[in-house]
Amino acid sequence: MNTREHDIEVLLTPVVEGLGCELWGIEFAAQGRHSRLRIFIERVEERITVEDCERVSRAASDVLDVEDVISTAYTLEVSSPGMDRILFKPVHYERNVGAIVDVRLHYPFEGSKRVIGVLAGIEDEEVLVQVEDQEYVLPLENIQRARLVPQFDAGRSEQGTKQL
Repeated sequence: MNTREHDIEVLLTPVVEGLGCELWGIEFAAQGRHSRLRIFIERVEERITVEDCERVSRAASDVLDVEDVISTAYTLEVSSPGMDRILFKPVHYERNVGAIVDVRLHYPFEGSKRVIGVLAGIEDEEVLVQVEDQEYVLPLENIQRARLVPQFDAGRSEQGTKQL
């Protein structure tokens, strides 16, 4: 997470929580003169609705306009994190132990910048990923992006594979 995303998250977390949701994560992508801000919201007990997204969008837009955190033109998108959700924070890894993850790395680990396997846990700022019979220890600081891999076939094996 970059500094701007962190500042936006700090600013919007109380707003989103005040509307009964959790701020799952923020993505800000500068695209020339027009940028995109994505806000992912979640609820622990219920599903996110279109109405939730609308309420958060209006409230977030008002706060962002007043605080003027983003000086360029931007598009605001608010949505649920989805089934293939990005894991932004250590708590996201903890909540999803046992799920299959697709991890993209900043720097190669054992010759690969991508690891797909079962999320075995998180300890001391390191993510543990089980790939077949091997466990990989990946420092959080080397993880560019980690996503859940949706599983649609209940009979499918839980064992992942390492990919290049």
